[in-house]
Amino acid sequence: MPGNLSFEALKEAATKGDIDTVMVAGIDMQGRLMGKRFHVQNFLDSAWQETHCCNYLIATDMEMNTVQGYKSTSWQAGYGDYVMKADLSTLRRVPWLQGTALVLCDLLDHHSHKPVPHSPRAVLQAQVARAKAMGFDAMMATELEFYLFENSYESLRDSYQRTGQLRDLQAISPHNEDYALFQTTKEEEVMRALRNGLYGAGIPVECSKGEADAGQEEINIRYSDALDTADNHVITKQATKEIAWSKGRSVTFMAKYDHRRAGSSSHVHQSLWTNGKPAFADSADPHGMSDTMKHFLAGQLAHVGDITAFLAPYVNSYKRFTKGMFAPTKAVWSCDNRTAGFRVCGEGTKAVRVECRIGGADLNPYMAMAALLAAGLDGIERKLPLEPEMKGDMYESSGARAIPGTLREAAGRMHGSAMLRAAFGEDVIDHYHHAAMWEVAEHDRVVTDFEVSRLMERA
Repeated sequence: MPGNLSFEALKEAATKGDIDTVMVAGIDMQGRLMGKRFHVQNFLDSAWQETHCCNYLIATDMEMNTVQGYKSTSWQAGYGDYVMKADLSTLRRVPWLQGTALVLCDLLDHHSHKPVPHSPRAVLQAQVARAKAMGFDAMMATELEFYLFENSYESLRDSYQRTGQLRDLQAISPHNEDYALFQTTKEEEVMRALRNGLYGAGIPVECSKGEADAGQEEINIRYSDALDTADNHVITKQATKEIAWSKGRSVTFMAKYDHRRAGSSSHVHQSLWTNGKPAFADSADPHGMSDTMKHFLAGQLAHVGDITAFLAPYVNSYKRFTKGMFAPTKAVWSCDNRTAGFRVCGEGTKAVRVECRIGGADLNPYMAMAALLAAGLDGIERKLPLEPEMKGDMYESSGARAIPGTLREAAGRMHGSAMLRAAFGEDVIDHYHHAAMWEVAEHDRVVTDFEVSRLMERA
């Protein structure tokens, strides 16, 4: 479901004074909305055609440091501009911000006006087009988890500036709230505003629920085509932060904010359709899986090590892969089994699909979906056979294929992947490998609270 505001409707809303601001947003490597706020009249007059941004926006780290070593841009190259080309199909109202609309943009080369190949939206669009050329529409959905805290962002910032630590971080719930309606009633000030705000922005919210630890939430959006799903995902994260902030609360989408707590995931549900009908379903198969689905899943299993860096992009991401806490440790498939990295859902129905459970809430949905799609399409192209289903407790399964244990390992697998280099392009893989290795280097450089506490007196 794309945006819910046409260009003509925006003109009308501007004339009435209902909308005075348009946020024009591109997507950075971290999956964040980056851009400008326009007065609505300037947007209507010219900015809808194009505006510009510095090309460092997809060559910086989480802290917006100008990381050197990228081929695409640098101090030496002068940090020029990209064109931000509004995709008017994404134009929508933003009900939680007064008088505001939002439109997402594609990033184009300033001179050629061709898509910037390593921009996240372009990477996913290329794989969607590849699937389309093979006769498939890629349909996906994400389940997004996060933690909601009593603290405001401002109080956490002040605490960190005073002490160098996030002290007194208080989850909004004192206990595990998985499916708990009474506890989540206490959180409705934020969650009801989030559901209604997203719905008002044209994002088809299905539900929210308490998740498997104190203060952990989940928000679910109806499945759609892959690009629309990724767009909905990044807008949902932005909305969650903005609405929580407006209520004096804070949230985190870290994969693992506390080693004692469950991690936050972003499971990705996937299916392919042909001529408006599911291509994964086959009622004659014992599991209801078509040959197309089996080849698709086989491709993802074959390349899971290569694509993990796009599902788990930070050093912290790998701390989520913990035995017995519902995050997978083994890259195998099983039917309706939450201990497996890949779960087949809807077995025996027309809704049969692949759920990848490896990704954390910190993933960039465009890059994660593009990587999953590239691996699955390779399996179809090469007609890879699907390995036997594994059953039981995958945490205790010896000899099963393991998910890479560190970002350093996953980045190495991504860098050496012939499949990804063929699918994304050499420069794109080199770009994201450089980003991953920068994350590793920064983590290796910094002294942590754990090290000080463990070694200060006893070393």
